[in-house]
Amino acid sequence: MHPADDLRCSKSEKLKGRRIVLGVTGSVAAVESVKICRGLVRHGADVRVVMSADARKIIHPYSLEFASGRPVVTEIDGSVQHVAMCGAVPDRADMLLIAPATANTLSKIACGIDDTTVTTFATTALGTGIPTMVVPAMHGTMMQHRIVLENIDRLREAGVVVIESKAEESKVKMPSVEEIVTAVISRIGRGDMRGIKVLVVAGSTEEPLDDVRLLTNRSSGETGIELATAAYERGARVELWMGRCEAMIPSYLTVRRFSSTRDLKGMIDDMPHMDIVLFPVAVSDYTTDPTPGKLPSTDDSITLTLKRTPKLIDRVEGGTVVGFKAQSEIGDAQLVEEAVELINRAGCSFAIANRIEEVRTGTTRILIVEADGSAKEVLGSKAKAADVILDRALKE
Repeated sequence: MHPADDLRCSKSEKLKGRRIVLGVTGSVAAVESVKICRGLVRHGADVRVVMSADARKIIHPYSLEFASGRPVVTEIDGSVQHVAMCGAVPDRADMLLIAPATANTLSKIACGIDDTTVTTFATTALGTGIPTMVVPAMHGTMMQHRIVLENIDRLREAGVVVIESKAEESKVKMPSVEEIVTAVISRIGRGDMRGIKVLVVAGSTEEPLDDVRLLTNRSSGETGIELATAAYERGARVELWMGRCEAMIPSYLTVRRFSSTRDLKGMIDDMPHMDIVLFPVAVSDYTTDPTPGKLPSTDDSITLTLKRTPKLIDRVEGGTVVGFKAQSEIGDAQLVEEAVELINRAGCSFAIANRIEEVRTGTTRILIVEADGSAKEVLGSKAKAADVILDRALKE
């Protein structure tokens, strides 16, 4: 068994059974192609690599043969690899991913030129309708070239997915390996949420006490990000509303930020129809009228008058609404009871209940609670919990 096969599906089976052709071109970012290949393999993909001559000047084919566990295509010979992998054949590839894609390669593909191994694969893939994704990587001045930009637009018009790169140090750099792999999963993964509109409201609100201090709840925002990512990977049209958070928000998610309960209330009152609304946000139960300036720090004590905030989940209308109930130091029976009360009060389809002491970075224990009081335990990673919650939401 090749070492790459030991890694297959080590992270998930989201790409199990999917055959991906990874095209590598002559950008210095080609050094990242090994990580991209391994990232796809860890989710179960069978990766076949094709390299241009210029790419081979930057990274050796042996590296990618080791990463993929498959022979690397460096030239088109009598076995017509481009037809065997991307032609009109029964076992053709599920996707052609070109990462990195140079300005030269992008422009050639847009003009139908196929004078390298990678561009020949692209012409064949586009001719047979295989999903094609490109990740531009080049110097910033090249990306500003009007004709290069026009060619990228032509690729989009032809149905090619162009993954937005990031501008740093005068260069257009590829996004992270995780973002590229997530984009692939979204395009050729399960796809069972394609066309469904999902809203995730996460993080915590901040209630200002003065111009410096604030009242808030503990929330990393990690659960909300995992839910939004899982829905995105399954093809949904996702919007993430995020308050204060500690976790990094991936760039591929559409995000709107809020601060106070008042901010969030205004967003909910103007909310468009969503098919699924997931509400793991930690809304402050109390607020106060903020003091202008800064409260004195020399007084031995300060008296604040706190006022209850509205239950914002009660204002969410339409679609499948999933409530979240977090508690501390109580048993499962009482936790389920409080979750049922939330379901009945807010009209939720079901609720997620947990104890904060059972939440760790990346892992959690939750109960999926139904209106009749029945509950299903999910223990493990937050990513796993997110997929199980979405599976339940789809039943609605």
